[in-house]
Amino acid sequence: MTDIHTQPRQPIDEAFAQLLIESQRVAPDHLQALREQSAGSQETLERLLLKEGLMTEEELLQLTARAKGWESVNVDLEPLEKDVLALIPQSVMEVQGAMAFRREGDVIHIALAHPENGPLRRLMRKKFGGQCRFFLASEKALRSAITKHDVQFDQRFAAVLTQAARGMGGKDETPVIVLVDMFLQHALRSGASDIHIEPHIREASVRERVDGLLRVTARMSMEVHARVVLRIKVMANLATDEHAVPQDGKLSTHSEGENVDVRVSIVPTTRGEKIVMRLLVSSEQAIPLESLGLAAPDRDVLRTEMERSWGMMLVTGPTGSGKTTSLYAIMRQLESEQINISTIEDPVEYDLPGANQIQVNEKAGLTFATGLRSIVRQDPNIILVGEIRDRETAGIAINSAMTGHLVLSTLHTNDAPTAIPRLIDMGTEPFLIASTINVIIAQRLVRKICVRCRESVDLDRDGLLRAYPADIIERLPTQGTIRLYQGKGCSLCNGNGYRGRIGIFEILPITDDLRTLILQSGGADVIRKAAHQAGCKTMLDDGIAKALQGVTTIHDVLRVIRS
Repeated sequence: MTDIHTQPRQPIDEAFAQLLIESQRVAPDHLQALREQSAGSQETLERLLLKEGLMTEEELLQLTARAKGWESVNVDLEPLEKDVLALIPQSVMEVQGAMAFRREGDVIHIALAHPENGPLRRLMRKKFGGQCRFFLASEKALRSAITKHDVQFDQRFAAVLTQAARGMGGKDETPVIVLVDMFLQHALRSGASDIHIEPHIREASVRERVDGLLRVTARMSMEVHARVVLRIKVMANLATDEHAVPQDGKLSTHSEGENVDVRVSIVPTTRGEKIVMRLLVSSEQAIPLESLGLAAPDRDVLRTEMERSWGMMLVTGPTGSGKTTSLYAIMRQLESEQINISTIEDPVEYDLPGANQIQVNEKAGLTFATGLRSIVRQDPNIILVGEIRDRETAGIAINSAMTGHLVLSTLHTNDAPTAIPRLIDMGTEPFLIASTINVIIAQRLVRKICVRCRESVDLDRDGLLRAYPADIIERLPTQGTIRLYQGKGCSLCNGNGYRGRIGIFEILPITDDLRTLILQSGGADVIRKAAHQAGCKTMLDDGIAKALQGVTTIHDVLRVIRS
């Protein structure tokens, strides 16, 4: 088979740069600055493009392939089959970044993270008798696919588990060390946000939270569970002889060259100690504003509010609803060499190159309130407060917003109007709220229908009545049949019909009319009614609109809003 890489072509960097400029993703002078920055640091040009939100990973993959004359593939969307995957050993897939993903007759299609690796291509041709066709795939997508279809994980886990069980009473902790590392690495490659290690009556389970839902990945005996708890306590510098009170700590690990901070929470239950580990990839980058899932009119409202030089922007929602991600998408839009951005966070979840980021350290006396006091003395233009938790922080944040700073923060409330009485309950005067808050954003995360197995379903009114509550049907266009969508389940989504998540939003700009209501100490219901009369959509409305577009399902919208 002809090797497309043997043909002469212009230098790769210049070809890539030219395509970047032609795509109008980046101006020539900005591109030159990025190349100079890359040359003087450990960051590649591609990584910088992703950091600044100039391209998505898929767009970068396609542009790189065009520049180098390669074919590309998104392995996430390929219907992977076990017999084809098994053509390349798991160890080779993981170490070399190579995966057989399709067979057409006698030709094997192979996805490579680095197709320029000539020795690897020759090895593949020798193995398959020359019948190979190579494609460029992103390292992230390859890692995800390899992990998800790791048919050997169960066998390796069982082997290590057997070793750990045999070692009971001995001094060799190696199997337990390997076991904990397997939990961490598998969760990271699966894109999990949390790991739950839970004791039950006769055994313990390990669950990963992926796309907001938990799934069991492993089970072990209670004896092995006790040793796993001990190992994690040692890693997180917690008291190993304390079993009766909750403990919180943190540890660090590495995955695919990236540093990962892990927050550890241990609580005693009636059946033993339960551990929850929150995974925070320190090199993770904020996503562009356009990728959050905001409708175009809502994006326009936010862009208008972002142009203000002072005041407050609040993002509300429960834990795990994507508030921090939204804040950083906004911050990325505001980044500039002409302004000073300072943040106080717990923890720092994203790297924002143009900001001065401060990590809360309550043991050292660095709280949100004390950190915010110090930030105000640092001549900031924009301040990000990770969360308003108490009266003191709320007071300092409001005062900062009144004195010429744009303040962004989060608050735990169910919807946007409820943020007003919540601040009042914290002791903030209504006139201060009315004069400082510019916009309140409420949000949740819903699961997206799997793009590979999505199918449409036409329902008439009788079908709608059987499927949904009456108040939901009232919000739907009910003339004739309505086309909704669902995922029927496939290998890509593990058979559940969903893959990935997206936000549903409620954007509440504080208009003059609403300021008057706030000054009159109007409750959340009064503010909500006035906002809706002014045309503001609720999260439920936004979710139903996304369901009608085939992005998610009404059932999942109701799950996150009414649960």
